[in-house]
Amino acid sequence: MAKRDAWRPMVKYADGQRVLAGDVVEIDGQYHGVVIAAIDDKSYLPGGEDWEYLGTGAMIDTDFGGLVHYPEDDEELVLVRRADS
Repeated sequence: MAKRDAWRPMVKYADGQRVLAGDVVEIDGQYHGVVIAAIDDKSYLPGGEDWEYLGTGAMIDTDFGGLVHYPEDDEELVLVRRADS
């Protein structure tokens, strides 16, 4: 299993908040998705832990291309709401 480098920060949104499983996100101002795995934080929706082998980043189920891996921060990734909101 791949491990995250200790110096590498966890994936965050453009506003600096951490990406967490279950978050609803906006991508590039026009697309949407749900975070199914926040690998750096070990935060997963059921089945999302299958993506832990990627080692870092977030797996997002998008409305434009299905599952997309974001290995690092992306300025076009915006938090719409947390899973518990």
